[in-house]
Amino acid sequence: MFFYNNAHFPGFPFKGCMKMRLPVHERFIEQAIAYASGDRRVIGLLAGGSLRHGTMDEYSDLDLIIVYDGAYRDEIMEQRLRIAEGLGRLLAGFTGEHVGEPRLLICLYGPSPLHVDLKFIQSEELKTRVEDPLILWERGSEMATILSQTNPGLNSHDPQWIEDRFWVWVHYGATKLGRGEWFELIDHLTFIRNAVLGPMVLIRNGHAPRGVRKLETYAVNELEQLKGTIPSHSFESCYNALKKHDRNVPTVTHSFNDRT
Repeated sequence: MFFYNNAHFPGFPFKGCMKMRLPVHERFIEQAIAYASGDRRVIGLLAGGSLRHGTMDEYSDLDLIIVYDGAYRDEIMEQRLRIAEGLGRLLAGFTGEHVGEPRLLICLYGPSPLHVDLKFIQSEELKTRVEDPLILWERGSEMATILSQTNPGLNSHDPQWIEDRFWVWVHYGATKLGRGEWFELIDHLTFIRNAVLGPMVLIRNGHAPRGVRKLETYAVNELEQLKGTIPSHSFESCYNALKKHDRNVPTVTHSFNDRT
């Protein structure tokens, strides 16, 4: 069965989520659906990311979730690369332990380069999620039932979560500044911008808190302030950027509280 936002549509409804014709993406999704439906261990193929949000363009990657029968867990996890090879011409693939997600397989397909993230989960794991994925295909109706009977969990982008952590992060950055570890500090400020400033600015502007994604489009009023949080490799630049983080967070959290 093919779905879009849990409502049945014939054919390949995911094309309605695309702003333009994307033949490479469309062809891959069709191949993935064909493969999933032919593997008795697989019970669903879902999508997140820009496909789920309807913002895909020619630069987008694909975030796909392969839901499998838990009875085959060991077999599936051992054969993830083989499964990935069955979806298209796999150029490279590796697991996502470096981003804290061992269920993830990060892939590059060709001959036209296409980045695809494949997450392998059991149906029970779908109950714990941060957003509702798009159902591309499922065997039966288990995925639709789970999504209709459970709700996404709260994410970490609330003012108290930030308050509990932010000043510890600022102090850590200040110690790296004092020691002259500017590369470490630059990396640390990037983390804060991705974990705090970007999401909060996006929320304030009515968008999903997805790191720093598309801030150039959505954060028009805050753009100059955010640019000031990006340092070059010098004491003065790193010091000023750290101060910008210090000043910007109270502003965005106060604005967020006003919205909520």
